[in-house]
Amino acid sequence: MRALSRRGMLGLGAGAAAAVSLAGCGGLTGSDDSGRADGSGGDSVQGGSKPKPTARPIGDGSTSRTGKQPHQPAKPEPLEPGQTPPQFVVFSWDGAGEVGNGLFPRFLDLAKEHGASMTFFLSGLYLLPESKKRLYNPPNNPRGASDIGYLTDEHVKDTLKNVRRAWLEGHEIGTHFNGHFCGESHGSVKNWTPRQWRSEIDQAKSFVKEWRTNTGWTDLPSLPFDYDKELVGGRTPCLLGQDNLLPTARELGWRYDASSPGGLQVWPAKRQGIWDLPLQQIPFPGRGFEVLSMDYNMLANQSLNSTKAPAHNYPGWRKQSAQAYIQGFKRAYETNRAPFFIGNHFEQWNGGIYMDAVEEAFQYIAREKEKGADVRLVSFRQFTDWLDVQKPEVLDKLRTLGVGQQPTGGWREFTGKASTPGGDASPNAA
Repeated sequence: MRALSRRGMLGLGAGAAAAVSLAGCGGLTGSDDSGRADGSGGDSVQGGSKPKPTARPIGDGSTSRTGKQPHQPAKPEPLEPGQTPPQFVVFSWDGAGEVGNGLFPRFLDLAKEHGASMTFFLSGLYLLPESKKRLYNPPNNPRGASDIGYLTDEHVKDTLKNVRRAWLEGHEIGTHFNGHFCGESHGSVKNWTPRQWRSEIDQAKSFVKEWRTNTGWTDLPSLPFDYDKELVGGRTPCLLGQDNLLPTARELGWRYDASSPGGLQVWPAKRQGIWDLPLQQIPFPGRGFEVLSMDYNMLANQSLNSTKAPAHNYPGWRKQSAQAYIQGFKRAYETNRAPFFIGNHFEQWNGGIYMDAVEEAFQYIAREKEKGADVRLVSFRQFTDWLDVQKPEVLDKLRTLGVGQQPTGGWREFTGKASTPGGDASPNAA
């Protein structure tokens, strides 16, 4: 198993470290055999079978068109006057490589158990064999360079299998781009121009769309989606470079970006015409500051970037991390109902406590949903679908609520006024 390289930390103030977006390690488990060898999948819906679509290969057959994505929520509708907003929660994963520890299928199984959708930000290099690394020409870096390791051939196969399963089970496949260049050097993504971001995105897409040509493998099923249409958002390495990425994202028709370097638990707005959906500052139990809603930031504040700290710390740190997510969820649900965004990596830092913590938080949130709370465990794309059908004056009014602020007069009065002509909605923040 290849070790991942170069973990840095971007300071955000208030004691919180920004996320370093490295994919952790995962591997082939054989737990999923869904879908047919032709790439069409074997979708079924609750209450009866659904005809299997016919796959139409795209290009070299690495991807294919298989029709509408399975397991999607009902078409979103605008909030009615006086209606309480749902509590949206998005679990997302940076890198999304399956390289030996079974974490990708572990969280696919968890999502399937609770009828949840997630977003997987796939690093394009995770579908490119190391033997072909010179196909990658990163901006301001040597050809073939990468600050994350290339996967072994077996792990590329494992990643293909799990990405395919993820889409067939209703999850979103976004992008984490390619070489993960951070830091202060000239080659860092924070220095890339819009044109260089376009090159990086084109290459990330090509590695997904041409894995069959690049690997020479003919015995594996295609990915069952058209990546040109599927890809509508991403998260940059280390949360760097968003300002120059956004013009390119808009040009490509992307609908959202999750790369802001730290946000608050408030309703989102648009930047340069793109929904800005950042990781968020959330309570950090026992500490006088808040922490960004991602595993690396728990690590940075608990063990000062060490991924193998003394094991006697693990139980307390695991509990603290899980409670940070849970308290962040409760603060939003009980007050302004701002969407809650969580980002993680498939990693085993400090004995795997951060994976256990995010699973504990997920189970807590899912139980609230199953007890009748209007909680929706969705992907970024699905949440963006909901945003796009809301009345502008309603979103304007929601954006007036601060962190932990309850609506004056209750939701019936608050959103009722927002939907009434001449109501006191604020100027459009988008």
